[in-house]
Amino acid sequence: MSHGVSNRAEEETALRARLGRKDGTSGESRSLWRAVPLALLIAGGIACYALGLQNHVSLSALVHHQEALSIHVDAYPVRSGLAFFFVYVAAVVLSIPAASVLTIAAGFLFGPFLGGTITVLAATLGSSLLFVAARGVLGDLLRRRAGRFVERLAEGFRRNAFLYLLVLRLAPIFPFFIVNIAPAFFDVKLRTFVAATLLGIVPATFAYAWLGCELDDVIARAGESGHALSLSDFATKEISLALLALAVIATLPLAYRVIKSRRQG
Repeated sequence: MSHGVSNRAEEETALRARLGRKDGTSGESRSLWRAVPLALLIAGGIACYALGLQNHVSLSALVHHQEALSIHVDAYPVRSGLAFFFVYVAAVVLSIPAASVLTIAAGFLFGPFLGGTITVLAATLGSSLLFVAARGVLGDLLRRRAGRFVERLAEGFRRNAFLYLLVLRLAPIFPFFIVNIAPAFFDVKLRTFVAATLLGIVPATFAYAWLGCELDDVIARAGESGHALSLSDFATKEISLALLALAVIATLPLAYRVIKSRRQG
């Protein structure tokens, strides 16, 4: 009887070992498949830079083609709006740093309200697609390499993800593509990411879309001062202060939660 029990135990141990190997293999396979979308997006971004496509969504390109673009939008408003929407989504997904230029172009071509609305929807969709592509592989990377401090940081980010993201969106301090990817490390829920992005980018988007309506005046002022047109010509002191004030206001609930949790701890 003892011999039978021993054989049964050995068989169960061998079975668990085989299952463990299978689970490990399937886990590695899943990790590889999760990395495919992000790898494709990175490859697409590199290809765009190699082909110089980023030069076609620059401020100088907008100034150079402003008349032709205006004529085309007037002739084909719906087609132009859809084309602009998908160009914006592609620029965000491929992490081409052209969000500010495209937002100014949206205001110039479609007006502040329609241009701002198209931009908000396109930026939110593009950000969400990039976030979903990066979340699996970057989340796995953090879990494998995270130390105690990083894990505590990730836990704090997850608890207050909406407020953290809202503050980062309201205060355009960090590049747009970094804010799209960073939450992927912390396993933030997609609906939280979408809600914070959609709400957080509204003020800056409509501000820059409104400034885009004054493109001709900004070009004229830059020409009078004798310097090349740049994004700093659109970033007025009043708008910068307003966006900073909004970010500070959004930080208050987050600061309250952090202080409260520390006191309770």
